[in-house]
Amino acid sequence: MVTLHTPVNEEDIRKLNAGDEIEITGIIVTGRDAAHKYLVENDDEELKKVLSGTFIYHCGPIVVKENGEYVFKAAGPTTSIREEPYQAEVIRKYGLRGAIGKGGMGKKTLEGLKTYGAVYLHAVGGAAVYIGDRIKKVLKVYKLEEFGIPEALWVLQVERFPAVVTMDSKGKSLHEEVYSLSLENYKNISVRK
Repeated sequence: MVTLHTPVNEEDIRKLNAGDEIEITGIIVTGRDAAHKYLVENDDEELKKVLSGTFIYHCGPIVVKENGEYVFKAAGPTTSIREEPYQAEVIRKYGLRGAIGKGGMGKKTLEGLKTYGAVYLHAVGGAAVYIGDRIKKVLKVYKLEEFGIPEALWVLQVERFPAVVTMDSKGKSLHEEVYSLSLENYKNISVRK
């Protein structure tokens, strides 16, 4: 198990390999479709400071307000491939060390990970409440009124947030490997019929 404390530097990220299990302690920021589009189309200096050295989490959380503070009740990952048109540019522009989500990402993002020294982390789908428990505090929220709860950029203090490196900065993608192996097995099954 590799423990990462944000902010993370590029050198530490480049040491990670696809298949490594990690836990993150520090700050991460949620961001889905609206957030990624906003980040690409704008030069938000405040968010550059917040995002630099951390991870953007593809997540549509369930958030409530209790005693005047926002509390995450569930925070499962959402499908990452929707961010493929934006992810590499968001990593470059905002100094991110990676993205967290589920389902993997494509070749454009993989190239961005190699070029900018970042990783794609797979969070466990179906574990939204458990992951929500890893979120210790909402530090700030950006674009809540414009984007709504699921699409806002939530700045989170996390402790021992679990994930697996499935795309590394060396160009290895476990998603691509599984796809290729599955396709080969399918071809073998089809030939036998």
